[in-house]
Amino acid sequence: MPEFNAPLRDMRFVLHEVFEAPALWARLPVLADHVDADTADAILEEAAKVTGQLIAPLNRSGDEEGAQWQAGQVSTPKGFKSAYDTYIEGGWVGLSGSPEFGGLGMPKMLAVQFEEMLYGANSSFALYSALTSGACLAIDAHASHDLKSTYLPPLYEGRWAGSMCLTEAHSGTDLGIIRTRAEPQADGSFNISGSKIFITGGDQDLTENIIHLVLARLPDAPAGPRGISLFLVPKVLVNADGSLGHGNAVSCGSIEHKMGIKASATCVINFDAARGWLIGEANKGLAAMFTMMNYERLSIGIQGIGCAEASYQNARTYARERLQSRAPTGAVAPDKMADPIIVHPDVRRMLLSMKAMTEGGRAFASYVGQQLDLAKFSTEPQEQQEASALVALLTPVAKAFFTDTGFDSCVLGQQVFGGHGYIREWGQEQLVRDVRIAQIYEGTNGIQALDLLGRKVLANGGVTLRMFTAQIRDFATQPGKPYASELLEAVQRLEDLSDWLQARARVNPNETGAACVEYLHLFGYVAYAWLWARMADVAQRSLSADPAFYSAKLATARFYFNRLLPRTLSLEQAIRAGSDSLFELDAANF
Repeated sequence: MPEFNAPLRDMRFVLHEVFEAPALWARLPVLADHVDADTADAILEEAAKVTGQLIAPLNRSGDEEGAQWQAGQVSTPKGFKSAYDTYIEGGWVGLSGSPEFGGLGMPKMLAVQFEEMLYGANSSFALYSALTSGACLAIDAHASHDLKSTYLPPLYEGRWAGSMCLTEAHSGTDLGIIRTRAEPQADGSFNISGSKIFITGGDQDLTENIIHLVLARLPDAPAGPRGISLFLVPKVLVNADGSLGHGNAVSCGSIEHKMGIKASATCVINFDAARGWLIGEANKGLAAMFTMMNYERLSIGIQGIGCAEASYQNARTYARERLQSRAPTGAVAPDKMADPIIVHPDVRRMLLSMKAMTEGGRAFASYVGQQLDLAKFSTEPQEQQEASALVALLTPVAKAFFTDTGFDSCVLGQQVFGGHGYIREWGQEQLVRDVRIAQIYEGTNGIQALDLLGRKVLANGGVTLRMFTAQIRDFATQPGKPYASELLEAVQRLEDLSDWLQARARVNPNETGAACVEYLHLFGYVAYAWLWARMADVAQRSLSADPAFYSAKLATARFYFNRLLPRTLSLEQAIRAGSDSLFELDAANF
């Protein structure tokens, strides 16, 4: 059975050396008092033990047993409940939650490293607490103080869990046509009626209560997305003293039988005049729910990185041990019947592609985490404002690019194994199945691409894009920075294409949808190039301190710039081809 070991050395490199996170935390008053380099390292070390020793061993057995539904009740696979009890004892659910209500208040830069470990160890297990963390964020940002004080402490403890109830059978991306209703009651509560599908963790046996965040319509709501409100609907009603009362009119109608993440219960949840409470303002629920959705989008992006890391670890170990044929330049292991397959150029291409994209993704996730910390904790209004704008710009890139390339890395890992990669016992086929959903849920990657290009770049004339590319240019124009010319050329390509698309979209609305996926990928490759240049810069200056580690960084950076960044050239050509060829074929002839 494959093992998972958190890449602690690389995580510390990114946090402490590339981004100098402890120095950032020290200047943010809210963080300065309770997190420093030693605290972060201790948390990461303990997280590595929890994920590697407690959660990862349940990955394959959980997949084979799956979540089960019987008579309206969901049971998780053997071992999940015991592991979850141990997991919540460590306070992991509330790692970055508000200290006012029992969270640990750790920075997001640290939390993204933990989330990567969790997804790399066991994606199905990770999802139960990921939805809870997102629900907490939405409640903390938008709910009344009474709702916060009642629901956040047990959610942060992990005794209760959260879910996100958006999708209906007829309403996926287009939430403006949902039918779930909310009827006002005399006591200030609402009766919620409707059915939601694809609800991750909508029911389970891990926690004593589940807090559903539900999108619904009030009787007098305007049509479309402007008529949606957000409600908090507990599975079990809560008494005034915080104790649990009787069950609410909430039931699990069934669970889905899926390609992957089989130990994660994906539920149909029915609300039959269930009592709920309004979160935020009436008819402004979609904006409130986006607080949770954007958290989940980054989290699901990190699922792509975590699965890619697990795939890389498995494939690297296999490539070092599997003996097949001789190296093109002659025997490397003459005392053995054949050489390990890591000597072969194509195997190295696959491994280096996985390594470069996974480590680039880890750095990018940390950068987004840094911006989230600045947006939340900075005392300088302009810095907060700019960080918030960057988070909005980069979230769709993180969700889609991490998961598209994460899936690619899982397939590459499977390919390294050859026929064994298709066989159950090696774990690679499960990774491919589990990570595949990450490109679909929390907004498909095509929707993320439309959001990036249409709403985040073209809608404001590229103002936020220029804010981001200015940081890249500032780095590349400093004396002695590695790959400066390649980086400046790539940034110019991104900016020129953005301007070209801005002009094209004014005369042909199809251009945005036709170009958006290639545009998002080009954006991702340019962003990774900046981060690889930053990592190479640190590695150059630190080479003598740890020659093996830093020389590996420099070699991987060379591979990225030589073999992966040039993909932007073909992406540019595809974008400039325009939308006409997409519409030449009549729909009847497909």
